[in-house]
Amino acid sequence: MHRRSRMITLTALLASGTLALTACGGGGFDKKAEAASTGPGSALNVLIGSSGTAETDSVKSAVAGWSKSSGTKATVNVASDLVQQLSQGFAGGKPADVFYLDTGSFAGYAANGSLLPYASTMTDAGDFFPTLKSSFTYKGTFTCAPKDFSTLALIINTDDWTAAGLTDADIPKTWDQLATVAAKLTTPTRAGLTFTPQYERIGAFFKQAGGAMADKTGTKATVNSPQNLKALTYVKGLLTAGSLKYPKDISAGWGGEALGGNKAAMTIEGNWITGAMKSDYPNLKYKVVELPAGPAGKGTMQFTNCWGIAADSANPAAAKKLVDRLTSSDQQMAFADAFGVMPSVKSAATQWKAKYPAQAAFLDSADFAVGMPTAAGTPDVIADFDAKLEALASTDPKTILDAVQTNFQATLSAKS
Repeated sequence: MHRRSRMITLTALLASGTLALTACGGGGFDKKAEAASTGPGSALNVLIGSSGTAETDSVKSAVAGWSKSSGTKATVNVASDLVQQLSQGFAGGKPADVFYLDTGSFAGYAANGSLLPYASTMTDAGDFFPTLKSSFTYKGTFTCAPKDFSTLALIINTDDWTAAGLTDADIPKTWDQLATVAAKLTTPTRAGLTFTPQYERIGAFFKQAGGAMADKTGTKATVNSPQNLKALTYVKGLLTAGSLKYPKDISAGWGGEALGGNKAAMTIEGNWITGAMKSDYPNLKYKVVELPAGPAGKGTMQFTNCWGIAADSANPAAAKKLVDRLTSSDQQMAFADAFGVMPSVKSAATQWKAKYPAQAAFLDSADFAVGMPTAAGTPDVIADFDAKLEALASTDPKTILDAVQTNFQATLSAKS
């Protein structure tokens, strides 16, 4: 399964299990409890979701190496259904000690005391990108360490670009320029631009217009703000002009497939696309550039997971040390080499960009990225939003935003 997915699908799937979680464990970081842990003899159970063999083997190798050097046994299990297995483990009082946790489920686990809020006590807590830290901060506490991340960028088929008479000077820096080049790249058999009808893509335009799903406190929905309306109206304009087509409308499953099959000349996707292009379309020539700025400046989306530690872990001290190792810059670079993710720590940024210069735009976008909403229950709102966006071409943007505003505010009010 391509990682293109499945940051997005996993977010939605994890959300379905959030409300079903039962409260368990303490909510605070208990130093006495850590000191009382049984030490290296207490084995750790690590539960992950995986994009494929490369990720599975890489994580198992990293954990095995740490286990050998630390003397603490640790076993990695790959979940066939991460949501279900996490939920069952907590409900049964036997959660995994360390596990992948998505932003869509984070707040639910944090709120019911299932998570050990350890991240702020890490030696290198300040090394994580600020936008990633904010995604895993609950009530002011940096709770779990981001394991890696992805951002969105504009991916261009360079053969199509050249054939249309475009040069590097034409790489779009603004919305107007994006509309112009998308029109020039559009032919009777190919869309100029494509991306999936999801907030996970269109949210980047919200940020570029100066909008957001909620205010800075996270308690007041701002979905139908003038800024968001401007963004959604712009996207609808591209659809109306025919230069933007959703993948399903050009017989493609996602943006990468549309680009690789030359059904679209440009797409907006994350860095997971590089692995897919290498395996599925090895002869495709493409360029990765930052998304064009909007009226309020630059903006993109970010997708991430953290290393959760169960509050009821029998060996929290060892669990923390394992996460310290897994999030170190050298280990994150090893993960990047193995399965294409970007490191979540700033100290590895220069090394990553030097090694993958053609993908630098993805990491350069971290400074202006915005994460998915993390309040408990909001993934259901996002799923409904996505469904409405499928009909954007024939629907008034304000009607869509007003409906989502009502749903999102109801969810935020219920959780406050």
